[in-house]
Amino acid sequence: MLKSLPPFSSLTDAQLAAILPSIQRRKYAARTYILEAGQRSDGLYVVLSGSVKLLLHDAKGRELIAGIIGPNEFFGEAGVSDAGPLPTSVRSQEACELLYVPNKTVLKVLQYDPTTAVLMLRTVIGRLSDAHRKMATLAMVDVYGRVARFLLEYARETNGDWVVDTGSHGIAAMVGCSREMVTRVTKNMIKDGLLRRHGRQLIVLDRVVLANASKSRKY
Repeated sequence: MLKSLPPFSSLTDAQLAAILPSIQRRKYAARTYILEAGQRSDGLYVVLSGSVKLLLHDAKGRELIAGIIGPNEFFGEAGVSDAGPLPTSVRSQEACELLYVPNKTVLKVLQYDPTTAVLMLRTVIGRLSDAHRKMATLAMVDVYGRVARFLLEYARETNGDWVVDTGSHGIAAMVGCSREMVTRVTKNMIKDGLLRRHGRQLIVLDRVVLANASKSRKY
């Protein structure tokens, strides 16, 4: 199993055997904090099943979802370089299973295979780019456009339909506005024929119009 995961895929069987005793499988219930902002990460976490959210909190305690990490992805890499306290919290979105790799073991892996360091660096750069893109969107695009962009990005094709499973609260945390505002925007989109609601899901009906709306500016 380790051999199939990105941080360990290029290690030899002997190298995997050397680090295996220090690696733990951990299970977390839904909505459980795994790491909290302000503390230091003591290791690398690789998601085996389920998903986790990267969370930022403002001065009023409101949450903004900085990212979602799913199977075969990892987090906690900041602790390896002793980058200081974490800026984000990590909370399970649903029941999940993780691999926990202590920092000293991660450093051993990096000594075995420098390409792992390149992989981790690419991941960090990718997340920074996503964060910068999200900040630019919050600053420049109106709420209607932000919601449209979220719907396009997170819709998944299921039996010919483009389905969004995230509720109003989750969308609000991703686009940086109130749940009431998201509800108002999605109701308008349904009225305009861009979406339809099926139970707790939203079905995207017109991706072209949403794509144009996602570029609408504040100014």
